[in-house]
Amino acid sequence: MLPQLLEEIAHAKVLVVGDVMLDRYWYGDVERISPEAPVPVVAVKQAKELPGGAANVAQNVRTLGAACTLFSISGDDREADGLERMLGEAGIRCQLHRDKLLNTTVKLRVISRHQQLLRIDFDCPVSKDARVKLLDSYLKHLSEYDAVIISDYGKGGLGYIQEMIQAARAASRPVVVDPKGDDYSGYRGANLITPNRKEFEHVAGRFRDNAELERKALAMTKELDLSGVLVTRGEDGMSLVEQDGRVLHIPAHKREVFDVTGAGDTVIASIGCAWAVDSKLEDALHLANIAAGIVVGKLGAATASPAEIMYELSAQEE
Repeated sequence: MLPQLLEEIAHAKVLVVGDVMLDRYWYGDVERISPEAPVPVVAVKQAKELPGGAANVAQNVRTLGAACTLFSISGDDREADGLERMLGEAGIRCQLHRDKLLNTTVKLRVISRHQQLLRIDFDCPVSKDARVKLLDSYLKHLSEYDAVIISDYGKGGLGYIQEMIQAARAASRPVVVDPKGDDYSGYRGANLITPNRKEFEHVAGRFRDNAELERKALAMTKELDLSGVLVTRGEDGMSLVEQDGRVLHIPAHKREVFDVTGAGDTVIASIGCAWAVDSKLEDALHLANIAAGIVVGKLGAATASPAEIMYELSAQEE
């Protein structure tokens, strides 16, 4: 079924809305400890910049073959220029509402020998005016797309997320949300939310086994009128609990993990693309599981192409 699904996704149009950021990487060698403090000295030899946050979700959508538009808020700065340039080169239509009082979010990672030594975040609060403009653009263009992906990184750009979800629901557009924070009430009415295990337990409480997870997730679907909750669990795979009581536990594909950065972005992008073409949820999750397995085998926020997915699928069937 996946070959046909990937062919259909090539004709889909997906809208991604959420918090964008610039992922900046500094690579270097560590050969000594600083005399000033017991910390490694990194001699930086290479620097790289990549789209991060919702921008990485958009990259994943586009790599899977769907047409993609990204709505977000950024600063009016060099970092925003870089994001627009990179996304444009990837074939993604990008509409950044630039706030002159805002600095574009940057995550700086220092890496040596494939190991992340340090991450430094540069964040800035988002103005209400920018959030209103984002909502206006979303409502104006929503009907042009087959599915909506909301990527919430807790940076403040999604102040009207409930209005976005309700508008998508009224327009019969599936909406899948990657949530953040300790209050999920803003995601009420979404088709699916995709927290990782840590995020889910932060809101619903710790679970010891699948049965306890199922009880907590089912209660969440009913309380928030969600069609389902998908908990991504790293090496333990993914667990889906739907409001009608159906449960699916999907094991992860065994492979060497280099970096889990962006794996959640790949999962939500895969599901959003599959739903854009009215795919069955089981097929959407199969696609998401394979794509995420490919991405964690790469360093940094990455994507999985249809060719890579088909190669992985054929390898599993041998």
